[in-house]
Amino acid sequence: MGRGHPHPSPTLPFCWAGVGGGAGPRLQPRRSGRAGPSKGGTGPKQANWRALKLTGPGAGGGGGGGGGSFLHGRRRRQERQAWPARRPAQTEMLQPQFKSHNTNEVLEKLFQIVPGENPYRFRDPQQCRRCAVVGNSGNLRGSGYGQDVDGHNFIMRMNQAPTVGFEKDVGSRTTHHFMYPESAKNLPANVSFVLVPFKALDLMWIASALSTGQIRFTYAPVKSFLRVDKEKVQIYNPAFFKYIHDRWTEHHGRYPSTGMLVLFFALHVCDEVNVYGFGADSRGNWHHYWENNRYAGEFRKTGVHDADFEAHIIDMLAKASKIEVYRGN
Repeated sequence: MGRGHPHPSPTLPFCWAGVGGGAGPRLQPRRSGRAGPSKGGTGPKQANWRALKLTGPGAGGGGGGGGGSFLHGRRRRQERQAWPARRPAQTEMLQPQFKSHNTNEVLEKLFQIVPGENPYRFRDPQQCRRCAVVGNSGNLRGSGYGQDVDGHNFIMRMNQAPTVGFEKDVGSRTTHHFMYPESAKNLPANVSFVLVPFKALDLMWIASALSTGQIRFTYAPVKSFLRVDKEKVQIYNPAFFKYIHDRWTEHHGRYPSTGMLVLFFALHVCDEVNVYGFGADSRGNWHHYWENNRYAGEFRKTGVHDADFEAHIIDMLAKASKIEVYRGN
C-alpha cells in the first residue's frame, strides 16, 4: 500500500476557528519509502504514514489501477489558508435566504465568541496523526470495530451518531462532531463541535446558541442554547465545501453528504485516514446502526445526495491508497 508523509498543498482553510489564526492546516513534505522503527529499537517509533497527495497521476505512490487519473485535475486553486475575521469571506456555498445578511458583519460577531486559535497549526513531525472517520451506516452493527476506532488520535463523527450502547461496534471516544444547526446536540467538554453551515442564518445561530439564545428556528426548530466547549468550536469553511462539490462530487446530488465533507476534512488534517460505517450493509440495506429496522434508511432515495457517486469516490480513494475502508457487516 502506498504510504508516505502528506504532500505540501497551499489550500483553502478547512475551518474558520476565529480571528487571525495564522496559517491553516498544512500538509507536510512527503517522504519517500516506508518509515519504520528506528534501529536497535531505541528512540521514538516512526509510524507508517499513508500518502495523502490528492492530485496528479499515481499520487502518493499508491495510484495504481487508475487511481491517479481519478485524482488528476482536482487540485484546488491557491487561496489563503485562513482568513482573519475582518477579511472578506468566501461564502459561495451558503444558500440565499429570504432575509439578506451581511456575512462579514455576521462573522465579526461570531468571531467575538468563537476562539481565534488554530487547532491544527502545531504538529510533532515524528508523530503520525491517525484519524477515524465514523459514518452512521448499519454495517457497523456487529462489526466489533469499537476498540480499533478508539485507538485513533482524531475520531470524527457526524449528526446523531450515538455511542452509548454501541461502544463495541462504534467506539466510545469522539474528538470532532460535525453537525448542522438542525441536527445539533450538546457535547462533552473534550469534543470539538464543528458546524457545517448552509446559510448565513446558520452562522448567526451558532453565535446565538453560544450566547443569547435568541434564534430558535431556521427552516426547522433548533436548539436555542448549545452546551459545548466554546474553546473547541470550529466552522466548516463554505469555500472548502464548494471545492468538494465542484471538484469531487461534481454536482452529483444537490450537495455532498456530511460524510463526504468529513472525509475530505480528515484527508487534509490527518496523516492516515481510516473510514468506518459508510455505505450499505452486507445485504445491500441503507440504514443507521442505531435503527432496528434495516429497511429504514432513506439516504439513497432522497435525491439530495448521490450515494452511488460518493461510493465511487470512496472506492477510488481506497484504490489509490489514500484511505482504508472498513466495510463492517
